[in-house]
Amino acid sequence: MILDQLRRRRGRALALAAGILVAATSFTLLTSTVSTSQATTVGTVRKNARSAYDVLVRPPDSQTAVERQNGLVAPNFLSGTFGGITMDQYRRIRGLAGVDVAAPVANIGYLMVSSTVTVDVSRFLDSRASRQILRISPTLTSGLGAYRTSDEYVYLTRSPLTSAGKQEDLFQSDTLEQGAVDKSTQRYRLKGKYDVCFYFNWDKTEQTEFNLNLPMRPNFIAEDLREKSPFDPDLSSRMNCQSGRDKATVDVPVSYPVLLSAVDPAAEDELVGLGSTVTSGRMLTERDKPWTVSSAKSVHGQHDSYIPALLSDDPLTTGTLDATVQRLDVGDPAELPSKLGNPTADSFVRGLHGTTVGTTRVDLGKGYRKALTEDSFDTGNYWTVGPVTYRRTSDGNLAAQPQPPQKRSLWVTAADQQPFRNVPEENHQGTQYRKVTSHAATNCVGLGTCDGVDSGRLPNPFVRLVGRYDTGRLRGFSALSDTPLETYQSPQVTGADAATRAKLQGRPLRPDRNLGGYLSPPPTMLTTMDSITALTKSRRVAGLQDRAPVSAIRIRVAGVTGVDTASRARVNAVAGAIRAAYPRLQVDVTVGSSPAPRTVALSGSARVTERWVAKGVALRILRAVDTKSAVLFVLVLVVCALFLGQAALASVRSRRTEIGTLRCLGWSGGEVLRLVLGELAVIGLAAGAAGALLAYALGRLLGQPAAGAKALLVLPVALLLATTAGLIPAWLATRLGPMEAVRPPVTAARRAARPVRSVAGLAVLNLLRVRGRTLLGAAGLALGVAAFTVLLALTLAFRGEVAGSLLGSAVVAQAREADYLSVALSLLLGAAGAIDVLVISQRERAADLAVLRATGWTDRELARLTLYEGIGLALLGGLSGAVAGLAGVLALGRGVLHGHLFTVTGAALLATLAATALVVAALTVPIRRLSRIAPAHLLAAE
Repeated sequence: MILDQLRRRRGRALALAAGILVAATSFTLLTSTVSTSQATTVGTVRKNARSAYDVLVRPPDSQTAVERQNGLVAPNFLSGTFGGITMDQYRRIRGLAGVDVAAPVANIGYLMVSSTVTVDVSRFLDSRASRQILRISPTLTSGLGAYRTSDEYVYLTRSPLTSAGKQEDLFQSDTLEQGAVDKSTQRYRLKGKYDVCFYFNWDKTEQTEFNLNLPMRPNFIAEDLREKSPFDPDLSSRMNCQSGRDKATVDVPVSYPVLLSAVDPAAEDELVGLGSTVTSGRMLTERDKPWTVSSAKSVHGQHDSYIPALLSDDPLTTGTLDATVQRLDVGDPAELPSKLGNPTADSFVRGLHGTTVGTTRVDLGKGYRKALTEDSFDTGNYWTVGPVTYRRTSDGNLAAQPQPPQKRSLWVTAADQQPFRNVPEENHQGTQYRKVTSHAATNCVGLGTCDGVDSGRLPNPFVRLVGRYDTGRLRGFSALSDTPLETYQSPQVTGADAATRAKLQGRPLRPDRNLGGYLSPPPTMLTTMDSITALTKSRRVAGLQDRAPVSAIRIRVAGVTGVDTASRARVNAVAGAIRAAYPRLQVDVTVGSSPAPRTVALSGSARVTERWVAKGVALRILRAVDTKSAVLFVLVLVVCALFLGQAALASVRSRRTEIGTLRCLGWSGGEVLRLVLGELAVIGLAAGAAGALLAYALGRLLGQPAAGAKALLVLPVALLLATTAGLIPAWLATRLGPMEAVRPPVTAARRAARPVRSVAGLAVLNLLRVRGRTLLGAAGLALGVAAFTVLLALTLAFRGEVAGSLLGSAVVAQAREADYLSVALSLLLGAAGAIDVLVISQRERAADLAVLRATGWTDRELARLTLYEGIGLALLGGLSGAVAGLAGVLALGRGVLHGHLFTVTGAALLATLAATALVVAALTVPIRRLSRIAPAHLLAAE
């Protein structure tokens, strides 16, 4: 009976089989895609959840308002922190249960290292001149700024330059030259020669000795510069005196800030592998402690104290010198030695007219390696800097707050009030974002003890290098979970807009030599924790670093493998223990964090993007993935099941007369039930077999790794969906009495209050007459649009919840395919169910259409009537689905629609229009078929 029914009604059976095939295959592929996407996302999160450390401990009040409000850690947090955690606190934290590694960082301060950058100017020389002077006017370009630096000079003579000294070696010179003697300058000669470099470089006072008519002769006593500003470019202006032909260089004075920080070598090596970065010498060890040499071995005094240090090969600052070269009009070359060899040399050279002969460029970093000797590092003064202050802008981004210009007193020696030479130009010409503080050393260097004003303090130590390291050799961590390693890496900052990127010439923004600048260079010199006291206790004025020298503690927790429940519990236990022991310390859980780019305005025309760190990103992603996957699974199941339910119900409705006849012949309700379910089961098995092959092919095409195993599920899924979806229609079929089954399904029309005068009006009336059909068709569209609305809102909310970090962006990119596929197919399945109901309904009403045609209606008018009914049905279902979908989203709560209300509402309305277009397009097929059937034939069948 079942097989005979299927053969006799092949069209209906094939249509229902196609529906089951589409639903089962779609369900299998969608759930497979969702599961694969979830597994991929979880795998990505777990793989990238662990970074260098799990917990970051900082001093009290070190967390900025921006960090507190947004769950962030600033990328440059270490550069503005100099002390705040005591050594006792560090030792107790290190000994807490669960702590695997506790790596402290104690920032001491910035040392200023002087050196020179050599610029070859040979190609600008006049090959015919016996003596000549070139002026080099450099401009320093660093980051977003360009700074004019002091003029430098080179004096080239073909005459030999000789050496000579005064009695008792109180003065030694290598730049003595024979030249034409001038009566006004002959008294400045030394052994019959002029010193052509001394007066320009070391004595610009143009004074006589002791204010008498005696010449100021070269001597070892430094020039008194107390009246000079440390920002005066003349202090850095030098002349290079050379002898030769067609070969000349200029040594441009430069200074580099070197941040000295103390670390625990063993902990640092275990945390990040510092030992593998050593390029020469050896690694610091726990045995490296400060030491003092005896007076017999002292080179600076009675007793010299030293600290061990490891030095970076890279200055970690950037800059380029672009120099304009001028050839000066010197007049008679024979008179140059006498004009340069007296106190008026400076004013003479600066007054010379020059002709520009070219430009040259040199990397500022080239001078750093010249300075990598022990005598280059003077601990007499060091400087500390404060943090950057931010404010919120109207567009929700950040703006760095400028600070007042640096005071000149920062760059003056405490002992004799002499200005420092070669202060980096960025410090007085560049914008300041940090407060800079100077820390002067005691004035008892080389002595075992300090007396007088420095009583009770220690003499400042000297630096002894044990090795050098290259931060580029650090073992890498995942870029998606990279927490700041500010002990070794500069912040990653790029231009946020086209104008800023153009200023940076497409390169990232790097720290410059401005201590008060936005980006501060990370530590360039490392020493041991035991050396802290030798440095902090040698300052004249005691400060926070005396009492609490540690700036941060980075902690790796034992037994942590990712962001699983056990690992999170271990990390939270350690963080909780630290908070309980020291409530005022700032404790940040960084496991599962990820870089979160933020836009920062540095000025009205400069905006940069830098990588702040968002805390707890991995955990938020996993929670969001679980929620989204569960909702996707449920919605896909409901859409597929109701799609088949609509098809089965429509099929039963189309057989009302047949079922009524069977009941009249004595068939029981159970027999009718078995008949309907048997037909659906056979159709489901056939559709499932075909769907298995289709699912396998599509799975391979979509790149699903488990396409074969998932395809095997189509057969049982198809059978289950077919029988489950047919239960209600089959049960309804058993409830039909014989007379009710043969009664037309169209409700009799009541007398209208107003006559129907248009095709649209008749379409509305027809929809009201067949309320069951109308509601059934509208339900399919409503379900599709509602599912589309919920899925779209959930997808947008998921992306909004996890976006803003590099790990979140990677996860969103991986999940995009499954999201789009689920959203699109939910709408298509819902629309397909409605179309199936409409097509069968049109067959039911074929007699009505035939009557209208017999009474004079044209095919065009009948087509318009059918289309108007379809449009009305589609709009009813689509708008109802949009409202239901928005209500469902609101019911989910948790701010799912926050920021997406207009987007989701607009998408729901567009989905309604798309569903309407699908319905209209689908109705063209039955309209054409009905137009080819004669009214007499249809009425006879009725």
